[in-house]
Amino acid sequence: MSQGSRPDRVGDQIRSEIASLLARDVHDPGIGFVTITRVQVTPDLQQARVYYTALALDRTAPFLRRQIGSRLRLKRVPELEFLYDESIAGQDRIEQILNEIRAAQRPADAGTTDTDTDDDQT
Repeated sequence: MSQGSRPDRVGDQIRSEIASLLARDVHDPGIGFVTITRVQVTPDLQQARVYYTALALDRTAPFLRRQIGSRLRLKRVPELEFLYDESIAGQDRIEQILNEIRAAQRPADAGTTDTDTDDDQT
């Protein structure tokens, strides 16, 4: 088994547990709606970077870490570091730009459809 696969599996488990805990057990109105997008765990399983969208989660990190420790079979529970995941916003911006390009091309294409083909046939 490769060294990289265990941190990936642990990261997936941590992501799943944090998402579940946030949905059911964290009753903090300051949290609001949060989506955990991914978790990167170091090869030694000592630190986990938790990527999210929406509001900050730093103030719930101790609670979440305790809960993960009680739910997962790990010798040591990694420290949780929450980072805002900007990749979603980047993807949205790229899609917006592509839609603008498509919209700009449509009027130019509309003027060259029927009139050009009629001239070739006469």
